[in-house]
Amino acid sequence: MKTIDSIPVSKIHRASKLVSTGAKVGVNYLKYYGDKLTKTEHEARATLNENNAEDIYDGLKQLKGSALKVAQMLSMEKSIMPQAYVEKFSLAQFSVPPLSPALVLKTFKNYFGKLPNELYDTFNTTSVNAASIGQVHLATKNGKKLAVKIQYPGVAQSIASDLALVKPIAMKMFNIKGENSDKYFKEVEGKLIEETNYILEVQQSKEIANACKHIPNLLFPQYYEDLSSEKIITMDFMEGKHLSEFTALNNNQETANILGQALWDFYMFQIHKLKKVHADPHPGNFLVSGNGQLIALDFGCMKTIPNEFYVPYFELAKPENISNHRYFVAKLYELEILREDDTEEEIVFFTEMFHELLSLFTQPFHVETFDFSNSEFFGKIAELGQRYSKNTELRKMNGNRGSKHFIYINRTFFGLYNLMFDLKAKDIKINNFKDL
Repeated sequence: MKTIDSIPVSKIHRASKLVSTGAKVGVNYLKYYGDKLTKTEHEARATLNENNAEDIYDGLKQLKGSALKVAQMLSMEKSIMPQAYVEKFSLAQFSVPPLSPALVLKTFKNYFGKLPNELYDTFNTTSVNAASIGQVHLATKNGKKLAVKIQYPGVAQSIASDLALVKPIAMKMFNIKGENSDKYFKEVEGKLIEETNYILEVQQSKEIANACKHIPNLLFPQYYEDLSSEKIITMDFMEGKHLSEFTALNNNQETANILGQALWDFYMFQIHKLKKVHADPHPGNFLVSGNGQLIALDFGCMKTIPNEFYVPYFELAKPENISNHRYFVAKLYELEILREDDTEEEIVFFTEMFHELLSLFTQPFHVETFDFSNSEFFGKIAELGQRYSKNTELRKMNGNRGSKHFIYINRTFFGLYNLMFDLKAKDIKINNFKDL
């Protein structure tokens, strides 16, 4: 893969890169209007989506950092994003152009004050894995294989300006109006800032590994604080296949079920027992070991779940509460889905909308065991997402709905559901975590 010798760091340089990307998108639309003369609308639109996804991703992967992280987050929105975008943006999870060896050594020296060969017995300057905020290198010390994650230069300093640049796109995509929208972007900005603090990540990683080490078929690397800093993390190198690679080839249902149960138990234990959850469940953060165990990585994005959100959120997972209209409406107010300044039309619309969404989305919690390979269930979720994303009535209303905590909790559940479906895990014991 082609390497990168420099990353735009200043606000002006990063903005100009996005402007040039926007110009390419404009050209793609001109081609689209021409294609409509000779092709069907479906064919012309498909070509437009593919070209736009390619050009946008190419621009973002050179910027790296929070701009690329947003693309990664959007790749998980499978129910509302065109497939071309999902496929291209999902590369941000674990397959982006890495820094060149020369830039790696320069960056490492800037961060640690020493070169890698002064700390490790061996260090490979060619990355084995590159993502949105950092890339991983293989090293050895005292006979042990290590993974060394190095943060890209300028990432932490550019978060606020990057978000300001992508904010208009996100607001249009998710129908967020200007009024009271800052709380959502501050939530994302805060989490991205945390993800660039590798001292915090090591601390969180050790806490989660210690709290969840008893969960069957779940493994964690060991972290080395003396070889880590605010921009560098050293941990055990874990052998295994990325979850997406495993699911693409696996035909062993028993292994899929074991991995699915481990994944589900891991998340339910965090959410219900720790009230703090790994809020970045994409395939790049999980490996499958050679003997069929799940390896969990990268705990930079952790979401604490406050009780005032946790209680009403999971009260609405109970079928008896969903069917109790008065109680259901009261909880929608608690969760800030309904607002005191809503019109009668908005109250009726959003009550019906969230009743339909939650009646479907909470189905796994209504049974003792659930089949996550059920394509009909996931097809309904996708259909519902598509229907509401195109709803003209919804676009006329204020889309600022829900507590800021929804952003990462919903992201967690959407990501978890997608991983469970990719695994085709069956007979998953929903409440198994209670006995762990």
